Amino acid sequence: MAGQSAVTVIIPNYNGRAFLEGCIAALERQRCRDFQILVVDNGSEDDSVEWLRQRWIPTLCLETNTGFSGAVNEGIRAAKTPYVLLLNNDTEPEPDFVGELLRSIRRSEKIFAVSSKMIQMYNRDLMDDAGDMYSAVGWAYQRGVGQSSKGYNRPCEVFSACAGAAVYRREIFETIGYFDEKHFCYLEDIDVCWRAKIFGYHNMYCPTAVVYHVGSGTSGSRYNDFKVKLAARNNIYINYKNMPWPQLLINLIPLIAGTAVKYGFFKKRGFEKAYAAGVKEGLLTMRTCTKTAFGPGHVSNCLAIQWELLVGTAVYVYEFSRRKFLLNNHNV
Repeated sequence: MAGQSAVTVIIPNYNGRAFLEGCIAALERQRCRDFQILVVDNGSEDDSVEWLRQRWIPTLCLETNTGFSGAVNEGIRAAKTPYVLLLNNDTEPEPDFVGELLRSIRRSEKIFAVSSKMIQMYNRDLMDDAGDMYSAVGWAYQRGVGQSSKGYNRPCEVFSACAGAAVYRREIFETIGYFDEKHFCYLEDIDVCWRAKIFGYHNMYCPTAVVYHVGSGTSGSRYNDFKVKLAARNNIYINYKNMPWPQLLINLIPLIAGTAVKYGFFKKRGFEKAYAAGVKEGLLTMRTCTKTAFGPGHVSNCLAIQWELLVGTAVYVYEFSRRKFLLNNHNV
């Protein structure tokens, strides 16, 4: 019966009929059966809803596209289970996926989210994501992306779970707030996990929960004007919201430098106007975001987060230099 399962698997969908069959079929092969499925359709214009109804798959149908944040929030609020598992429609999890994520999050009540081992769907020798990290220069990045999928086999703490395939402790959303719907999509998972860390919770990576991911199944490409603009805008939001004023001042110069470097990066790829527009919109509208309510009890957590941002910057520089070195030597 509904409500008696341990976890609700929430699948946000927007015109994703081409991916749904593989995703649902993979869930039907799960060894752990202690879950229920809930698809949240974001006003799809293809035949997604008809396909779901024909198969009696529980579906929440939204009239318009509310973005990833709006869709998953509707699913989380509708769920009655202790845990919610967010899963992109362009994924296919291995049979132990659900069970391993549940086993991991149950290890401590202080765990908010657990990220899975995401592998590229069409090149299974390469990683897609092993949890997300953040840096003092304002750059979010995926652990392990593009590296051998034979690695990243140790569980560890990460800055944020990747919401494309992660499990969350549902009741904590009532304390820290839900996914920020102002984000629409992109970086909303970093934001909510950052808030959890401010409140003293942890985010983990589970290497035994394996899932294959197409990537950009909804947006259609790695870089486009829509994606670049929203990510740039949301990057302003998460720093403004989740850093108390002293921390913002400490990181102001690194954040400005990081923004300048990112502008140069996107200029080389022809997206400088979209990036600049996103930054401008973020600065003009950031005060419309709800800033995290910091209290005296959060000081030590914010100090720990600041250290993580510094370490995240160092790790990013090291990984970037390593990949560049290997690429140059390969070309020689």
